[in-house]
Amino acid sequence: MLIKVVNPNTTWSMTARIGACARAVAGPGTSVEAVSPSMGPASIESHYDEALAVPGLLDEIRKGEREGADGYVIACFGDPGLDAAREIASGPVVGIAEAAMHTASMLGRGFSVVTTLGRTTGRAWDLAGRYGMREACRGVHACEIPVLALDTDPDARKIVTGACLDALYEDGSDVVVLGCAGMSDLCAQISADIGAPVVDGVAAATLTVQSLVTMRLSTGKRGEFAAPPQKRYSGLLEDFTTGD
Repeated sequence: MLIKVVNPNTTWSMTARIGACARAVAGPGTSVEAVSPSMGPASIESHYDEALAVPGLLDEIRKGEREGADGYVIACFGDPGLDAAREIASGPVVGIAEAAMHTASMLGRGFSVVTTLGRTTGRAWDLAGRYGMREACRGVHACEIPVLALDTDPDARKIVTGACLDALYEDGSDVVVLGCAGMSDLCAQISADIGAPVVDGVAAATLTVQSLVTMRLSTGKRGEFAAPPQKRYSGLLEDFTTGD
């Protein structure tokens, strides 16, 4: 089984960490390929970033189809391009926010999300609603660390850990969801430090895709997730033309 993990930003050092976290949980016989697109933002911290990350993400999904990938993980907590990816992928596609929230809901009565910048909290709340998790999600908290600073700030783990502990007590939650793929390698240590389950969406999504492929399940193609209509695209998007 081949699972392609797509980090929709172009920062390869983060992609390497994401890939390592996915491989750490993948079962025997499962290979993980972690990639970044050749085009797009260095990090995703705004609606503008997210919108411009989607073409590169979809290009990686198309490459995966040619290369025989069995399923895909979208490794950004905004789950950008998830619906579009499901239209063009033959195997299952899972976003890390989607997988993390569903996993957390099975570990306690309520969970808190700890993410990077305050401006991204609205998106996390939107996704909680989309995934039917508004009741289980007790709060969304920002630690105000930019995504790329997770790599460079020596105090990053300490700050994220403190935000997770504060969220547990402020929200009365049982579980914490880490709201950024760049936090994936912090998961185990933070869980040990705060004495509560901490869910990394990269691991959760990788195992979800692995399970769906094992069960021979994929996205239903009878309705809106059927292949997109044949259509010509122009200019910079010419290569995204669908059909013959």
